[in-house]
This record gives sequence, structure tokens and C-alpha cells, in this order.
Amino acid sequence: MLLRLLLLSSARCDLLSISRTNASWRRPNPIAKRAESALNKFSPTHQEVNNAGANDSLGKVEDETMEGLKEMGAFGLQVPVELGGLGLSNTQYARLVEIVGLHDLGVGITLGAHQSIGFKGILLFGTNKQKKKYLPDLASGKTIAAFCLTETASGSDAASIKTTAVKEGEHYILNGGKLWISNGGMAEIFTVFAKTAVKDKHTGKEKDKITAFIVERKFGGVTHGPPEKKMGIRASNTAEVYFDNVRVPAENVLSEVGNGFKVAMNILNNGRFGMAAALSGTMIGAIFKAVDHVANRTQFGSKIHQYGLIQEKIANMAMLQYVTESMAYTVSGNMDAGANEFQIEAAISKVFASEAAWCVTDECIQILGGMGYMQETGIERVMRDLRIFRIFEGTNDILRLFIALTGIQKSGDYFKKLQMIMKNPLSNPGTLMEQVFKRAKRKLGMSSGLSLRNVIHPDLTASGDLVVKAVDHFGTSIEELLLKYRKEIIDQQFLLKKVADAAIDIYAMTVVISRASRALNKGIPSAQHEKILCETWCLEAFARITNNLNALKSEPSMQVINNMKAISKELVAKGGVVANHPLGF
Repeated sequence: MLLRLLLLSSARCDLLSISRTNASWRRPNPIAKRAESALNKFSPTHQEVNNAGANDSLGKVEDETMEGLKEMGAFGLQVPVELGGLGLSNTQYARLVEIVGLHDLGVGITLGAHQSIGFKGILLFGTNKQKKKYLPDLASGKTIAAFCLTETASGSDAASIKTTAVKEGEHYILNGGKLWISNGGMAEIFTVFAKTAVKDKHTGKEKDKITAFIVERKFGGVTHGPPEKKMGIRASNTAEVYFDNVRVPAENVLSEVGNGFKVAMNILNNGRFGMAAALSGTMIGAIFKAVDHVANRTQFGSKIHQYGLIQEKIANMAMLQYVTESMAYTVSGNMDAGANEFQIEAAISKVFASEAAWCVTDECIQILGGMGYMQETGIERVMRDLRIFRIFEGTNDILRLFIALTGIQKSGDYFKKLQMIMKNPLSNPGTLMEQVFKRAKRKLGMSSGLSLRNVIHPDLTASGDLVVKAVDHFGTSIEELLLKYRKEIIDQQFLLKKVADAAIDIYAMTVVISRASRALNKGIPSAQHEKILCETWCLEAFARITNNLNALKSEPSMQVINNMKAISKELVAKGGVVANHPLGF
């Protein structure tokens, strides 16, 4: 059930054990030492060698920077040590990409497309033979990887891909094309998804299913188009990739034939936390610039940081960065602790981080005024780079539906069991009466009995109580939606967006409470500041959650939804704006 997942972080406050001080890495083991060594090299390399503006102008990462990144092992951060990588944990990886995100998202995409998705499938699903063959060169940066899923007719709908792989003896003949592939023009190794004919075990009939393949450029028949001209992340190579009768050995199938969709989703789910970490770093850079400006800029006789409107912007920027960073390290901590169910949390972190970073950067430009709009400060480049993050690796719109529907599906499974009990109440009368009592309590506005008081710091009791109230309200709202719409809930996208936004806010509340509790318990110097960030966030988030959940059943909200449907329908029918021009044209 989604509620259980949303409460997971609150019940395990020590999961967020990695702060930017990096204290938890200081353990006497080789991997920790390599991680700290890489960390110590990353910032100087970006500050002294990498020139983000030059990369943007050139449309590529400068050669000197690429060589420096290869020397420090940046292309194989999570590849096992015995295969030539640094063997970092998810949390250590997150810390390093946070530094990259602080300095240059173009470099971040080049590195991320290579290892976060490019060869991640080999790490997750590769056989020992495949790992030994490919990972050493990939970890050193000798060969670059790319992830080939998107096509002209298939973006978020991965199941509709047209690229085919036909079995001929011990090879598959691969034909098709992939669109907007990061590293596509320079990669030597590709994770490619194609349709293959798979025989059904029960019926014996063949059916097209997606299969993942490891494809080498040197197989022949692999070509690419020119670099795409993009709004942002210009330093990252993006190109179309074509496969013309490419002979792929059958031994290069990743996982099993027909298991490609699962492979793709697992790769994307495993990489999304890194995006949140990188964008946390981006926000830190924007906040530095904004704070420096407000501390030194004088208008109307006072430093502008003394004005309320500026204070509100700075405070909101700080909260958004704090929440994003907390999400990134909570998810990575859960993954390192062995959690298998983190898909919703990873999706939430991607949606939240991409929108938060855009907001923070936009406010930074607003604070800097005309100077923020100029290329000199570098913020306009950051804003251009950021826009893609709400689109790729799952658009935020699709991920919101995923967040809402996955949670509702869990709830729906529970209600199916309850319905079975209701058909034969005497089979399990205790469970039935328990649920009847819980529903009655919720209808009367009473608490479900959940409490976080034993797992969070006493100073955050009020914030914890808000989470419990939000979860209770969420549970009641999901129950009412299921009772009203049943299977048709999948078509109620206006409502599902509100469900997802409420879930995102609840999860955000839990991670900041977890982090602030840790800071207070350990007496970290910033603890009181974090307490204020947490309290403020929870108060504002609770108000948004209440508004979103109340809107699920309010008549004015339903009227707005119906009106929006009608407006959209008319514009599509007209092919554009419908309203007559005010001058009568």
C-alpha cells in the first residue's frame, strides 16, 4: 500500500545517514577510501579544469576535461573494483554526481547517460561473461555507452517501439532507429531495445515482446546522425542512432528474450535517485549566487536581503534544495540497505527535483535581475540545461500517473481481499470488524491511531502529527476514489494528478522530518536551522495536501475539470485559439 511506502522513511530515521559533510564514509575500508579520494578530486577538477561555458559553446565536453574525468575513474563509479571501477555505493555515487550537478549539467548528462543508464543494464542483468567482457573498458572510459529506447513513435510508451530483432541461427538481425540518444554520436556500446518474436509457453503462438541487447558499434551497420541542436545540455552529445541489419550474437541478450520492458524499467528506476542528487547540487550553486547578490546589492538605501519579498525567495529556495537533497539520500540509503521496493520513491525524487531546481534557478535569475539574464553569470545556461529534466527518463506527467496508480493499485489489492471477506463475513470476522471500525473512525474525523512520536525527535512532534493527519486524509480519499470509480480510475487523470501531488508532498514531509530528526539527535551544528526548514515545509505541504485531497470531491473542482475538458476539445477541433480577437478580426 502506498501509505506504507510513504511512511517508510519516517519509521527509519537513521537511513538518511549521509550528509554533505560525508562523515559516514570515513570507515577504514578500501572502497570508502577510494570514494573519498574521488570526492577530493571532483571539485578541484570542475573548478580548475572544466569550463562549463566553453563546453556549452563548443557543443561538447572539452577533451582535457574528459581525460581528467577518465583518470579519476568518473566513468566507472559503481563498477566493481575487480572489474576496474571504484565500486561505490549508491549513496557515494549520489554525493559525487551532486558535485557534478553543482558545476556543469552537460558533463553530468555525459557521465549519467554512460553509467546511470548506458551500461547500467549490464551491471543489473549482465552475465558474468558479459560483465567481464564489457565493464573494464566502460569503467575506464575507453569505450562510452548509450541507452537506446526512445523512437519517433515511442517515448513514454516504450511498448510501442518499432525496432526489430529477428533470430537467424546464433545471431539476431537488428533493424530500426533510435531518437535523441545521449552519447549516441560517440558511444561504442549500446543497450538497445527491440521487438522479438516470443513463443507463448501455454498457447504455442508467437507474440512480439521487447528484448534488450548489448550492441557494439564494431558489429557493423551501426551509424548515427549529426549532433542535435538543443535548447540546453549542449555539451552532451545527442544524436539519432540507426541499426541496419546489425548482426548481434544471441549471447548479447540482456536478461531473457522478451524481458526487455522489465530491464528498461529497472534501469530507469535505479538511476532516478542520481538525478535528484545532481539537481540538488545545481540548486546549491544557484543559492550561492543568489545569497552573494542579496548580501551585497543595495537598493533604496538597504541591502536587498532585508526586504521581505527577497527573504521569501531565499527561504523557499533553501527549502526546495533541502527537500531534494533529503530525497536523494533517503532513496540511495534505502537502496544500499537492500530495499527492493523503491520505484515510487525514485519517481517522486525525479519529479520533485526537476521542478524544484527549475523554480530555484528561476528565482535566482529574478533576484539577480538583469545580471541574471546575461550569459556572464552562467545562470541562463543552467536554466536552459534544466528544462530537459522534466522530460527525459520518464516525463513528469507520466511519472505522476505512475506514482498515483501504483499506490492505488496497492490499495485496490487490499480492498479486493476485504471484499472477499465481506462475501463470507464468518470466514474472518475479526479482520472485517477491524476495517469497519477504522472506516467509521475516519468518517468521524478520528485518527487511525498511527503515530510518529516514538521515532522522531520531540521538537518535531507537531510536524510528525501533520504527517499522520495527511496520511489519514490520503487513505480516506483513496478509498472514496476507488469506491466511486473502481477500474475507471485509470482514466481520471485530472484527479490522479492531485493524488500524485499529495503523495509527493507527504513523502517530502517524511524525508525532511527524518533528516531534521537525525540532525537534532546528533546535535549537528545546523540542527536548529534544519528544524525551522522542516517545520516550515511541513506546514506549507500540509496545506497543499489538504487542498488537493479536498478537491477530489468538491463540486467547484469537478466543474473546473469539466470546463478544462471542454476548452481543450474546442481548441483541438479549431486547431488553435477559439476566442474571437477583441478587435473583431
